[in-house]
Amino acid sequence: MRFTGLKYLQLLACLGLFACGSAERYDVVIVGGGASGTAAGLQAARMGARTLIVEEFDWLGGMLTSAGVSATDGNYRLRGGIWDEFRTELARHYGCDSALMTGWVSNVLFEPSVGDSIFKRLVAGEPKLTVWYRSAAETAEREKDVWRLGVRRDGLLRQVEADVLVDATELGDVARMAGVPYDVGMDSSAVTHEDIAPAEANGIVQDLTYVAVLKDYGRDVTIPRPDGYDPSLFACCCVNDLCVAPKEPHRMWSREMMITYGKLPNGKYMINWPIEGNDYYVDMIDMTPEERADAVRRAKSHTLSFVYFLQHELGFNTLGLADDEFPTDDRLPFIPYHRESRRIHGAVRFTLNDITDPYAGTLYRTAVGVGDYPVDQHHTRYSGWDDLPDLYFHPIPSYGFPLGIVIPAGFPGLLVAEKSVSVTNLVNGSTRLQPVVLQIGQATGALAALAAAAGVDPSEVAVRRVQEAVLDAGGYLLPYLDLPAGDPRFKAMQRIGVTGILKGRGANVGWENQTWFDADRTIAESELREGLREVYPSVRSSVRETPVDGALLTAMLTEALGKPAGDIAAQTERAAAGLLSGYDPERPLTRLECALLIDAVADPFHAAEVDIYGNYKRK
Repeated sequence: MRFTGLKYLQLLACLGLFACGSAERYDVVIVGGGASGTAAGLQAARMGARTLIVEEFDWLGGMLTSAGVSATDGNYRLRGGIWDEFRTELARHYGCDSALMTGWVSNVLFEPSVGDSIFKRLVAGEPKLTVWYRSAAETAEREKDVWRLGVRRDGLLRQVEADVLVDATELGDVARMAGVPYDVGMDSSAVTHEDIAPAEANGIVQDLTYVAVLKDYGRDVTIPRPDGYDPSLFACCCVNDLCVAPKEPHRMWSREMMITYGKLPNGKYMINWPIEGNDYYVDMIDMTPEERADAVRRAKSHTLSFVYFLQHELGFNTLGLADDEFPTDDRLPFIPYHRESRRIHGAVRFTLNDITDPYAGTLYRTAVGVGDYPVDQHHTRYSGWDDLPDLYFHPIPSYGFPLGIVIPAGFPGLLVAEKSVSVTNLVNGSTRLQPVVLQIGQATGALAALAAAAGVDPSEVAVRRVQEAVLDAGGYLLPYLDLPAGDPRFKAMQRIGVTGILKGRGANVGWENQTWFDADRTIAESELREGLREVYPSVRSSVRETPVDGALLTAMLTEALGKPAGDIAAQTERAAAGLLSGYDPERPLTRLECALLIDAVADPFHAAEVDIYGNYKRK
């Protein structure tokens, strides 16, 4: 009997050569090889977890690459972890940091194909990390403390088992498959208590964008007029004779400024123009696969109409879709750029108030990554956009996001990353940006690896263990600008920061959202005593504004630890000799010096554990 085509593959499957009948076992399985998914996979594998990434297309990096948004936003001075690793590799590829500053929307611009190659090179260096391309999870069930997935790979259904499952899809599809509750659209201010949220909740999501990458061919490459082309949709994308009534008159730029907005290295142009350009309103989140495919077709058509407008109406007729970027038939990216997703109901919900007034609560103590981008939402392609809150670059301080946002409440062994984390709609306007999403993935990967190694649910992993893993990987917990991540004093400053003993100071400086530890300032006795009391209730309060010196700090640590004064004095002297320059017990200490000594002598970061809400676990 002869076997050909499908029958031959079926025979091989029955013989076990495709392992369709028996499950492949991993410690961690990540569905989605986007920005979060790739970072999660790298971090989990580096911590020893046997890890699988299931990715629908042929590229890694998601919005940074597969969606063509190859310009990062924010965290320019907060370079840590895999975000810094990726940025460093980009600079190495192009020659230097300044070579990435080709357009004005960002300080870091690159060709999407280069980003994909960097992520693939990083992944190839991890022997415990496997990637299945052209694959999708079709089923996900939890049985006997194990996740069992049916993964369609190259047309065949493969069975996969995992101790920990991570949803890193663009729209939170695995979380929905698992039954995790979620929100879509704008939240009510009555529920979130965010002053700038609308009074009533609604289902309005941000505009998405089907990006195009153009290059200059040096000849007329104008595409055929797209079906349904309407130049009025784009007439006010920039200052030109066709513009009569712009939606946003205060944001009008010249045609030259518009086209160089996303200029990439090697003479290419990222077309992701928000001002009456190729933003497109459609809510794809709860659509069927067929409905999503139709929505993608319409979004692509909108972008092609904008490309035609640039060529035909504005004279950029030598700029055409790059033929050396995306390996797709239409030369467009694999996926649209989704600014918004489902937002799960997590162990905690991160609100705008947690950012603007972090010390009114305790979530900052559980921070595992940082962001500094303002709240920015795109809505002008929605038909009632002018009735929505104006959320164009709403200023906020920089912030540390809490670990609990990646843990769905009541779903053992499941974690959620990318843009589907447990934040409010407003906070998503900042956490959706690429450097933050990379860090969300890295923290999620650390948590997944720790849970798998210990054989426990992720909700049982100590917060401090995850924070320690992030620090060991060169990441930030809180967004202090005083020291770079490579400074030998950085970890101690971060550790003391998340205890709350010494608190940071948020600031808005022009377009920058900042937080400072104020490392070089002295600190008053009253302030330090108040901070120590949060961890050590035995420390007496005081109203004295005397600057803290070595002797006074030693006295406070003696109260805190309940040990003989001589022992604490000796420990402080030894720590100071190794950590400080020119130590004198009678000299006022800076805040950073206090942090270094408290960290070395008392070690409150490890000694005083916090729960997922940031509350201290009292013995």
